[in-house]
Amino acid sequence: MRVYTRTGDSGTTSLASGTRVPKYDDRLEAYGTIDELNSFIGWTEAHVLDSGIKKILNKVQNRLFTVSSNLAMDKDEYLAKLPKILDSDIEELERDIDRMLNELPELKNFILPGGHEIIASCHMARTVCRRAERIMVKLSEKIKIDKNHIKYVNRLSDYLFVAARKSAQDLHMEDKIWYPDYQEREDC
Repeated sequence: MRVYTRTGDSGTTSLASGTRVPKYDDRLEAYGTIDELNSFIGWTEAHVLDSGIKKILNKVQNRLFTVSSNLAMDKDEYLAKLPKILDSDIEELERDIDRMLNELPELKNFILPGGHEIIASCHMARTVCRRAERIMVKLSEKIKIDKNHIKYVNRLSDYLFVAARKSAQDLHMEDKIWYPDYQEREDC
C-alpha cells in the first residue's frame, strides 16, 4: 500500500465510508484532534514512570482509535458494526484516578504545567484532550456521536491531570503552584 494517493491534492479527503469531504470538515477536525491527542499519549506513555499509568495509557491509545473510527464514519449501517466505548472503559479510568488520588496529597492550589518533561507531557495531552472534547461536543450538535465517546474523552482529561500530579510525586517533585500575586520569589 502506498502512503501517498494524490487523491487529497485538491483539498478533499475520504471519510471511512468513502464519502469525499473538504479537509476542513468538522469530522476531520474532530478525529484529527483525537489523532493528535493519541500522539501526545504515546509520548507520555513512553516516558511516564508509574507502571499503572503506562498500562492505562496503552489501552487509551487503542480506545482513541475506536473514537476516531466512529467519528470518521458517516454511514449508519457501517457505524453499527464499529467497536464502541463502553461504560467499563470509563469506569477503568475512574478507578485509576481514584488509585492515584489515594496516593497524592490534597490539592489546595491551582497548579501550573511543568517542572519536568513527563509532567509537562501529561498536561500537553490533557489540553489537547480538552480541545478534542470541545470539538466533539460542537460536532454532536450536527451529527449523532455516542455519548460514551464524549464521556471517555472528558474523563481522560481528568485522568491526565491526575497522572501529571502522580508523575510529579514519582519524580519526588512538588506540584508547581500558581501564585496569583507572582513576583520574583525564591520558592517559585
